[in-house]
Amino acid sequence: MKKYICLILLLLSVFLGGCSSSNKMKDGFYTAEMSDFSNGWKEYLCIMVKDDTIVYAEFNAKDSSGYIKAWDNAYMEKMNASQGTYPNEYTRSYVSKLIDAQTSGSIDTVTGATSSGNNFRKLSEAVISQAKKGKPDTIVVE
Repeated sequence: MKKYICLILLLLSVFLGGCSSSNKMKDGFYTAEMSDFSNGWKEYLCIMVKDDTIVYAEFNAKDSSGYIKAWDNAYMEKMNASQGTYPNEYTRSYVSKLIDAQTSGSIDTVTGATSSGNNFRKLSEAVISQAKKGKPDTIVVE
């Protein structure tokens, strides 16, 4: 009887050990972008993974010509006056939270940038999933 229990425990530990290793992120760059433009901007997130850790991330939005939202000073001034935040501020905040937490689940939205925060969570989940699969192809998120 003890042999069977030992065998079951051994098989269980091998199985669980094998499953946990598949949850590790593979080294590389991973990108996700929203499927549609919103108010003229399409948000994206790119992460760099090294040793199962997100070591770099860039979250921003681009217009149809590729111009980056955080570079738009007129947009920044207008948004800051009405919302109390602006793209260059909240994008850095979301990225910092992702790098600290290493997961999207505990990231709170920034007041004034709720829509971007919700998209950031979706994009984070997508790139982390891609990193666990080791698939560097850009994934499009609905």
